[in-house]
Amino acid sequence: MPLSSSSTSSTKSIRRAASELERSDSITSPRFLGRRQSLIEDARKEREREAAAAAAEAAEASEQIVFEEDDGKALLNIFFTLRTSKTPALSRTLKVFETFEAKIHHLETRPCRKLKDSLGGLEYFVRCEVHLSDVNTLISSIKRNAEDVKTTKEVKFHWFPKRIADLDRCHHLVTKFDPDLDQDHPGFTDPVYRQRRKMIGDIAFRYRQGQLIPRVEYTEEEIGTWREVYSTLRDLYTTHACSEYLEAFRLLERHCGYSPDNIPQLEEVSRFLKERTGFQLRPVAGLLSARDFLASLAFRVFQCTQYIRHASSPMHSPEPDCVHELLGHVPMLADRTFAQFSQNLGLASLGASDEDIEKLSTLYWFTVEYGLCKQNGEVRAYGAGLLSSYGELVHSLSDEPETREFEPEAAAVQPYQDQNYQPVYFISESFSDAKEKFRAYVAGIKRPFSVRFDPYTSSIEVLDNPLKIQGGLDGLKDELKVLTDALSVLS
Repeated sequence: MPLSSSSTSSTKSIRRAASELERSDSITSPRFLGRRQSLIEDARKEREREAAAAAAEAAEASEQIVFEEDDGKALLNIFFTLRTSKTPALSRTLKVFETFEAKIHHLETRPCRKLKDSLGGLEYFVRCEVHLSDVNTLISSIKRNAEDVKTTKEVKFHWFPKRIADLDRCHHLVTKFDPDLDQDHPGFTDPVYRQRRKMIGDIAFRYRQGQLIPRVEYTEEEIGTWREVYSTLRDLYTTHACSEYLEAFRLLERHCGYSPDNIPQLEEVSRFLKERTGFQLRPVAGLLSARDFLASLAFRVFQCTQYIRHASSPMHSPEPDCVHELLGHVPMLADRTFAQFSQNLGLASLGASDEDIEKLSTLYWFTVEYGLCKQNGEVRAYGAGLLSSYGELVHSLSDEPETREFEPEAAAVQPYQDQNYQPVYFISESFSDAKEKFRAYVAGIKRPFSVRFDPYTSSIEVLDNPLKIQGGLDGLKDELKVLTDALSVLS
């Protein structure tokens, strides 16, 4: 699980890997480019006349015009109403945007509730880009032709990948536990190990979405480390791991070369997961920021390390390695319900605030990493941090730690421990129950849009207007019709 949880001066360690603002990707209609180049001079003259007429009104305006500035341009959200779209008022108002060479990013209309008694009354919403120096006169000119003219801030949110290929941009590593920099790392004083890590890490840096994951020819020493952990944990799984894990583990031994004497190759494991749940693996060189890592889950992509822990510490690693990934995470990602829960975590993170990212990564910690569940009256482990650590797996199901019923609101703010065993674990009634509780929690995350994953194009659709939502509902109706017809055939 290449997700950082190191500390910062303010909160628990989540370093932001990307802070770009979303703008152009939220456009929902073609841009209106204003006049053609040959008419620009005429437009400037007309704009000067408009400016002169509106100057006094602009100077007297008492309210502050709200906009976002970028490189000499202002991005405005403007609302106004017209009593009817059939009068010269509409053409005059649109002419204002043309006169000021405004680029219209989005234009939307709806019946005006304030003008119900007026036939054809409409409210207009226009998102446009205009020269910063023209903002005041543009607004004043619109006010001369329309009513209830208002401006609002362009909504900002963190950049996030829209296409699966955008994950190529998520390369930012957190240096915590890096053997080249962390003196407490078991491999810090071992130059051979550090060079080996660099060589394997370079595979991830060169990798691009859609490529085959290169093989790593593991050394005898590396296989020996894997063998010691694999053999020790395998004997414990029968009594400590959940049934979904045990079923998937047997399939991985049968189809992906899981054995004490072989470290599975990521490409083969990725194909297995793709067929089972649609998840796929992507090589990564170390810890990612929480924002980047969670965003990958939204595409059903798991960022997976290929290097193995230092031979001097086979039963413990201060960072994720292929033992943790292949023994801890992969079997659970082969379960459909758990895979959906993991993707839901990723989808909830897209465009979320830093505060919500921290809460979501903490939820990830207490579920995907250190989660417990009830099965047949017993408590079993499903978290990867438990299933890849003999000591903590035994500890988690002993009487020593405190256990609580899983509630997302509580788990999201629970302090956690990344150096020693957890003092508190959360127990879910089932994966389905955890998924439903999480869905209710996500509904409270504030974003100016919703998102959905399109499995046909492996892309994220931003649901920020009614037309997109209606399109999604139409697709859902088609799927429901197929299922309804299937029931009819069976009955």
